[in-house]
Amino acid sequence: MIFTEFRFLAFFAVVLAVHWALPRNRPRKLWLLLASYAFYAAWDWRFLSLILGSTVLDYFVGRKLDEEGRSDRARKRWVSLSVVGNLGLLSAFKYFHFFADSALALLQALGFHADPLTLRIILPVGISFYTFQTMSYSLDIYRRKMRATHDILDLALFVGFFPQLVAGPIVRAREFIPQLARRRALSDVRFRPYLLLFLAGFFKKACVSDNIVGVVDRYFADPSSYDALSTWIAVLLYTIQIYCDFSGYSDIAIATAGFLGYTLCENFAFPYFSGSIQDLWRRWHISLSSWLRDYLYIPLGGSKGGKLFRYRNLMLTMLLGGLWHGAAWRFVIWGGLHGVSLVFHREFHEWMERRGWRVPSPAGIAITMWWFMLTLICFRSESWTNAYTTTRAYLLFESPGARSLPRELLAVIVLLGVMHAIAYRAPFRGLLERVPGPVFAMIVGLATAVILTFMATDVTPFIYFQF
Repeated sequence: MIFTEFRFLAFFAVVLAVHWALPRNRPRKLWLLLASYAFYAAWDWRFLSLILGSTVLDYFVGRKLDEEGRSDRARKRWVSLSVVGNLGLLSAFKYFHFFADSALALLQALGFHADPLTLRIILPVGISFYTFQTMSYSLDIYRRKMRATHDILDLALFVGFFPQLVAGPIVRAREFIPQLARRRALSDVRFRPYLLLFLAGFFKKACVSDNIVGVVDRYFADPSSYDALSTWIAVLLYTIQIYCDFSGYSDIAIATAGFLGYTLCENFAFPYFSGSIQDLWRRWHISLSSWLRDYLYIPLGGSKGGKLFRYRNLMLTMLLGGLWHGAAWRFVIWGGLHGVSLVFHREFHEWMERRGWRVPSPAGIAITMWWFMLTLICFRSESWTNAYTTTRAYLLFESPGARSLPRELLAVIVLLGVMHAIAYRAPFRGLLERVPGPVFAMIVGLATAVILTFMATDVTPFIYFQF
């Protein structure tokens, strides 16, 4: 069930109406949990057992970690059970074939005969997101940043809450579970900003991302047949597609949660206006970046110790962050490229500071975008040959192909860039929230008409569903 499908809108209308019709808090939470499980079961009901397993595991681990008088050694054993259990679940379903195929390739390269495994494991949608959420719950209790909940319904709803269940944002238990303690009032919900956010996310996904996905797929299926200008068009379009797709999902997730009275964390903050690669990672997929910082980079040692030690921690974090995105070496290399760029940025920034120099903001934005687009080639390409062909055309403007993508797409790219810049600079959302009711209704009606006019005829799954 995709957020931009009309059946989701019907589903959410029923969920919203029943939620606010129920007079007490506990029946509301139970209703939302059942609705969330129904939402996930629309993909494959069998994988509900994985969500339930993670929930039960971390519920009991959390209770054990929270018991008074428990020794540090015992607490380490219990939190290790949560980490091993969640990562084991993730590894079994997401990385089994990656490690098996890599081991097979290594054995064959060394001259050993090995037969490929025929077992095929289906990747449960959203497993990377909800395993990270449940694991962070136990880790926060272990670090004494929160107390364990004694109500398994609260933990189950935190894990399975449908707006963010399958593609984030990755929510922290210490931020979400306290929201479940009291009955939400309909008068507390600020419907205007959430409606505007919902429409913005719907437009990004249905009108932008879904309309350019065909062009992007066509190019990356056979980049060697296209000319160099088409390479730049395709890479620019994919840069737009992945942002509009994922940030659009996050906008809709935050809005739907808001309609129900709950607050989710911000996940994107106009990352394409970042002045450095470090700034970009503070604005792009914020919930994952902060998760990796708090639960991987800092436990490894963070910025403490010598420079080489710090850079080792940074590289390991980005390599594992790349692997989180997908079970393939291209994602690992993509993470490694960003690790290298972050190390280079720190060195370059220190060198500039010693001389009292600074990179002008427009130059910083241009360089950051150029590099980010270059790394996306590895992220998107379907083979190493295609990645090499596209990278060569991107860097040297040389390509063996003669086919070309429509040049009119350059105008579309410019138009979307202007729209994005206007949204970044102008406080439209705040102004729209304050206009009189009839004017606001007219604006919403006009926006809905635009969306219905330009939305793609085919609904495409969100890119991050595969992660």
